[in-house]
Amino acid sequence: MKKYILRSLICLCATVVVFGTGLVPAASSASSLVVAVDTPPRMMNPQGDDSDAGLSYMANFFDGLLQRKGPEGKLAPALAVRWEHPDKLSWKFYLRKGVKFSNGNPFTAADVKFTFERLSNPEVSEFLNTGKTIASIKIIGDYTVVIKTKVPIPWFANNMHQIFIMDKESTESRKPGDVMTRPIGTGAYKLVEWVKGSYIRMTANENYWEGAPSIKNIEVRPIKEPSTRFAALVSGQADIVTGVPVALYAKIKSNPKLQVISRPARRCIFLALGNKTGAPWADLRVRKAMYMAINEKEIIQKIMRGHASPSSQVPDPPTIGYNPDIHRLAYDPAMAKKLLKEAGYAKGFDITLTGPNDRYVQDAQIAEAVARYLAKVGIRVKLDVKPKAIFFPEVTGGKLDFYLIGWFDGTFDMGRTYFKIAHTRDHAHGYGGLNGAAYSNAELDRALEATADIINPEKRRQALMKLNKMAMVDQIVWIPLHYQEDLYAMQKGKGIHFTPRPDRWMVYKEISR
Repeated sequence: MKKYILRSLICLCATVVVFGTGLVPAASSASSLVVAVDTPPRMMNPQGDDSDAGLSYMANFFDGLLQRKGPEGKLAPALAVRWEHPDKLSWKFYLRKGVKFSNGNPFTAADVKFTFERLSNPEVSEFLNTGKTIASIKIIGDYTVVIKTKVPIPWFANNMHQIFIMDKESTESRKPGDVMTRPIGTGAYKLVEWVKGSYIRMTANENYWEGAPSIKNIEVRPIKEPSTRFAALVSGQADIVTGVPVALYAKIKSNPKLQVISRPARRCIFLALGNKTGAPWADLRVRKAMYMAINEKEIIQKIMRGHASPSSQVPDPPTIGYNPDIHRLAYDPAMAKKLLKEAGYAKGFDITLTGPNDRYVQDAQIAEAVARYLAKVGIRVKLDVKPKAIFFPEVTGGKLDFYLIGWFDGTFDMGRTYFKIAHTRDHAHGYGGLNGAAYSNAELDRALEATADIINPEKRRQALMKLNKMAMVDQIVWIPLHYQEDLYAMQKGKGIHFTPRPDRWMVYKEISR
């Protein structure tokens, strides 16, 4: 029952939430910016939504102990000015002094302790995997915190930009519904008004510890329909749009008033596959056959319109553990049929392919193409595509056999990726929480757990590269498809300076005009 409370609370909130006065001017104002985005916020509780879309909103109202800056996502100080890792279990953070929350309360170590203790509460947090790993939190004065984990977590600091610090005093005193809709953080912006389904308006925090952002007023308009987002841009009602659809890329590119910005995305689109005993796909030959039956080159050309690059593994090149020696299996339907015959499935078998139809670029079309390719080698696929709001709870439930999903690791460490989406599901330790097909391999689990206390960067890189090869080549844990390309468009001649982030977050303090 508790797992549903977090999602239910937001539904109880008012449609219009207003916290200040004044409206954001039209998109032409030099002190304002209007952005049309492809995903609306679910809530304003920073621990309640761990999706990249949700974190993107929260990054404007809250800060983490650390932050990621620049096009490469370099880890940098934020609410912590520096940090130490004195032993395998301990992380010591020295906090920034003189910072205030948007309600005027001072930021101290008590807020950090409160936030990290909150992570393990399923009624308010989707960061349970992080919360469950924490053994203790010790405050040393008002501006030093020591967090001790139950097991070594080499990537712990790498995740600190995603854990946004909340004000202990106001969070404890407010009603849950208010916490879900009214963010009180230390961020560069303050929420002015949130009209669900219409817009989110925010204004600059003039007392921001890093300096007041140059753009004073931001209006974010969540518009799910791509053609409607495009129309908002063409009409001048929006300065920037995110999630430019590949089908409209050429049209936007040819418009002299518009500019398209693209960057290779860190997100890999792949097929997750279970291995329960007795299932045809538990056989390595079948997994290899399914892999070789899919024409990824054609998917990129025809479905992605060239706006993707083939992947041989789920981690992307900036991630520790990416292995350049891993290569895609060649598209070879004849060999796929041969392998199926060797495995005893010359006549194929039935399987259901599940996936979202509103989360990734061309997701439903990709799933349909995969089903067609597998049909050509005799595998009968039942398609089950659905809205992400229905799909993702099924993933966390671990009841699927075969599904399409996307992933990039915000910590830039492959170890966290494998613990979350490949390790045998282990609720007590917080392992395998997004292993939606309940894949389980004791050898892989042991190898992964053996990397947990490797802190030396080069030794860690080598160990994770070896683990990655075991998973992607020797065991075919997943069938990789491609890395997406992030596409944005904006008005030309408006003096807007915008560089996309590797995590796809829209952090407005980084944009100027």
